[in-house]
Amino acid sequence: MNGGTVAVRPSGAAGPGDTLRHALLDSRERWRDLVAMAADLAFETDAWGRFVFVMPDPALGWPAGTLVGQPAELLLSGGPNANGFNPFRVTTPVRRRQTWLNRADGAAALLTFSAAPLLDTEGRITGARGIGVNWTEYDEHQGRVAAALRRGEVLDHILWRMGQEVMAPRMMQAALDALTNALGAEGAAVIDLRDQETPALVHQAGGGGTEVLPAASALLAKADGPIQADGPDGRPILVAICQTRFGAHAGLALWRAPCSRGWDSEDVLLINAAASIVRMVLEHEAIQLEMGRQARTDPLTGLLNRRAFLEEMARHIERLDREIEPGTLLFADLDYFKPVNDRLGHEIGDQVLLRTANLLRNAVRPTDLVARLGGDEFALWMNGADHMTAAERAEWLCVQVPNDLRAIAGEDAGQTPTVSIGIAARLAGSGEPIDSLLRRADRAMYEVKRTGRGHWRVSLGETP
Repeated sequence: MNGGTVAVRPSGAAGPGDTLRHALLDSRERWRDLVAMAADLAFETDAWGRFVFVMPDPALGWPAGTLVGQPAELLLSGGPNANGFNPFRVTTPVRRRQTWLNRADGAAALLTFSAAPLLDTEGRITGARGIGVNWTEYDEHQGRVAAALRRGEVLDHILWRMGQEVMAPRMMQAALDALTNALGAEGAAVIDLRDQETPALVHQAGGGGTEVLPAASALLAKADGPIQADGPDGRPILVAICQTRFGAHAGLALWRAPCSRGWDSEDVLLINAAASIVRMVLEHEAIQLEMGRQARTDPLTGLLNRRAFLEEMARHIERLDREIEPGTLLFADLDYFKPVNDRLGHEIGDQVLLRTANLLRNAVRPTDLVARLGGDEFALWMNGADHMTAAERAEWLCVQVPNDLRAIAGEDAGQTPTVSIGIAARLAGSGEPIDSLLRRADRAMYEVKRTGRGHWRVSLGETP
């Protein structure tokens, strides 16, 4: 002994090596805990792409023990948005790359990976190590948000296009054009279903409407919500009902070109929303039509009013001039109407006017014109009729009107109403203006009034 001192480690005391070993073990446990909390899959593979380490246990529903030693590619899925990325065989470090994996229950899970290759001392790849976070629910949520935003954008665009128009038919056309473009459809249509035997396309955008009408109508006949099916030539058809508050039974149909992709759930949601817009336009169209009808018709009898009669008469005369055909105007005025109205009241007076209007309708063809000019004055325009034909109709009215009105006014109501009729014939090719016709018919009628009432008189007009 040279007198040097030897340090003696107390029993149970840890040396530097033990402290380092414990620190490493503690660090590894912490690492495992952090990875288990942060990752849905942590792995390590060997040079052949087999799992040598997997955590947590279970991972994506797989017991870790069943995965170790197995080719990692068995977890790769060909699910939606599969992009060919394999996190288990990376050759360079990657961060936040997504791919779909198979869960143990058969479902697919979207994971975002960060991974790096494992290298030996000579730089050769001997495997890979990485972690993945399950992004499926977030991706689905993002997808739903994106889809909802897209639907909103499409509907906003449709409404914007509609807002550029005033009349309902043009609004509908704008809506169908926008919907067709947004969904990549070949065409779109609104189908009138009031007559199940003969459904009709009332509005259309794009082509192919005639071909898909029977199939689309058959789908709509049994639809209480959106329905899709393959139509003629493999055209995918999607339909939805548009029942309006006014009872109009219609449907919205979309179709893609033959052998195109079908309709997905987002398309179904969009057509359902678009059907509500179409229903609104149909109701607006019905209101516009009714307002137009009321502006052109007499509210009591439903006959044309004076303004509408003159407008339609001018249009009919233009056609008759092109075809060199005659036409005849009749003015009809009720006789003794005021005494009946004063004695029996306005309700009976209205019944007299209504019965007279019906008789006038029955005296001419549906293509002719009948109007109430005001009070107890009426007018008829007969297309292609000469004065002889008009005189026959006038004679029938002079007999039938008092016979029918007697049942309403009664024998004790004083003088039964009769009708005085003035006839102005417009000869083919004469070019006589409407004002002249009106004056002649009016003079002829008042000549009848002056000479006893209850009969008719003809004013022929000049030969061209």
